[in-house]
Amino acid sequence: MGGIDDEDTAGHPSSIIVFLCHFQAPNHEDKQMNRQLNAKKRQHGRRATMTRLLVAATAFQNGASAWRSAVLRSRSAIQRSSGFVVTPSFHHHQPQQSPQHPFGMMGKPRHRLTTLSSAVESTETDTAASDDGAKSNAAYDLVNKSRGLEGSYDPSEFEADIYKWWEASQCFLPDAKSGGKDNGKKPYVLPMPPPNVTGRLHMGHAIFVALQDVLARFHRMRGRPVLWLPGTDHAGIATQLQVEKQLIAEGTTREEVGREVFLDRVWQYKAEQGGHITRQLRSLGASADWSRERFTMDSDLSSAVAEAFVRLHDKGLVYRGEYMVNWAPMLKTAVSDLEVEYSEEEGKLYFFKYMVDGSEEFLPVATTRPETIMGDTAVCVHPDDERYKHLVGKEVVVPMSDGRKIPVIADDYVDMEFGTGALKITPGHDPNDYAIGKKHDLPIINIMNKDGSMNANAGEYDGLDRFDAREKLWSDMESQDITIKVQPHTQRVPRSQRGGEVIEPLVSSQWFVKTKGMGSKALKAVEDGDIQIVPKRFDKIWNNWLTDIHDWCVSRQLWWGHRIPVWYVGKYGANEYVVARNDEEARQKATEAGHPDDVGLFQDEDVLDT
Repeated sequence: MGGIDDEDTAGHPSSIIVFLCHFQAPNHEDKQMNRQLNAKKRQHGRRATMTRLLVAATAFQNGASAWRSAVLRSRSAIQRSSGFVVTPSFHHHQPQQSPQHPFGMMGKPRHRLTTLSSAVESTETDTAASDDGAKSNAAYDLVNKSRGLEGSYDPSEFEADIYKWWEASQCFLPDAKSGGKDNGKKPYVLPMPPPNVTGRLHMGHAIFVALQDVLARFHRMRGRPVLWLPGTDHAGIATQLQVEKQLIAEGTTREEVGREVFLDRVWQYKAEQGGHITRQLRSLGASADWSRERFTMDSDLSSAVAEAFVRLHDKGLVYRGEYMVNWAPMLKTAVSDLEVEYSEEEGKLYFFKYMVDGSEEFLPVATTRPETIMGDTAVCVHPDDERYKHLVGKEVVVPMSDGRKIPVIADDYVDMEFGTGALKITPGHDPNDYAIGKKHDLPIINIMNKDGSMNANAGEYDGLDRFDAREKLWSDMESQDITIKVQPHTQRVPRSQRGGEVIEPLVSSQWFVKTKGMGSKALKAVEDGDIQIVPKRFDKIWNNWLTDIHDWCVSRQLWWGHRIPVWYVGKYGANEYVVARNDEEARQKATEAGHPDDVGLFQDEDVLDT
């Protein structure tokens, strides 16, 4: 295949199509027959050919699979209109020992026109009666039928063979030595966003494959060595969830079988279920270099992850802290903001009385989650709200808590028009309340276990599921005559993207990456034009994401994934640790810090977010 010069495509990468074919001239004995057959057909055929070529050009921009189909259709059109036999010419890189092409050997005619002559002779009477193009096509139809080609083109009959030939011919290798350095053109590299190793193809995959494949093929046609690097992701939450379901069906849990056995089961599951997604990507025609395919849990990639963590920690960009996180009770792990989906759901708004200590007066409060009352540490009102100004500074009694008292505070965060204008503050289970609690130095009470059940801080509701506790607590409050009313209320409910359960905000010790510095640099890059987002209107989404950005919680309470490269030192536990690339380096750093050579080191149980 020939190429095009850089200047031919400068500024117009999306409008250029190179469509080249090898033409095989008919034998001399067929020329006279061919002239008679095509006298009037050429005019119609040329128009049809140009139409098909335009269709092919458009299809090329819409995806490689459609492009290949268009190539075959256009080849047929050229063959019919010109009398020439056409074989397709693909990528310019052809190994010396090329495998058998699915449509015949490159450079050799697939069908000799002597066969066409025989077909023409068999329809000579019809051709003589009418030189109409439609009837003359019957000759070609007979040829096709004699070779098993009937009806319209069916890609499924050919594309698998075509792709196998591409791979066997090493068409997708960058071949930098002959294709790049010698002609002075820079390599073009595309890393594939790794799909989940045990996943299945969806529209998101189809979109990125179409876009990246067009880019890869376009730059190959320009003569550049192209590396489209494929790989798959270990999919920490999704894969572990499936294996845990298997264990539950067998009547056991990951905790019962232990970490080592559980990880063996996950690798077994990966071996059984993995590979479907890459086969589907091949079926799309993805021209990736599969000889370089990678998996995120490969040993060298795991080492790279540890290296990145250590370097970020050395720069002060990774730290361990106790903050509000999104907790998935079914998965028993923290999840990122990106893994939380909000849905509008019909719920209830519960109105009840917060009795003022030492008085018959009460402060009316509304909540959507009565079970969190047991974690309240204040009631907040607006400083300008005349209804409650006189109560600021006083104390109220937490319902069903055996007389625990909390203060009434004032903050302009409170919306006087919503509910009753008085807001219960639960710093341990609400992100907004957490911020107010930090501002007013309120205590934080965690009332839930990691599985979403109530803990000992919930008093008599200890051990109940959070939703069962909601019903029981409200019933008990009704019996104490401290409820006011319940009314329907539509609310945004946060749900786990993976497990589907309602997310529980809670304060937990996790590992975080500082994001404000990186976020500001990303914002500036777009503002200065160093990065251009297409279409332009998505600049707003970029700015919204990065303007009000929180530190990224990167630790996950899972077993499948890259284990956090942190070792806790002996009796000091979480209060003293070393960050290292491996066990040996961890012990070396511990001894350098003054600990004995045989000090106990315990690696963090958590893994990193994928």
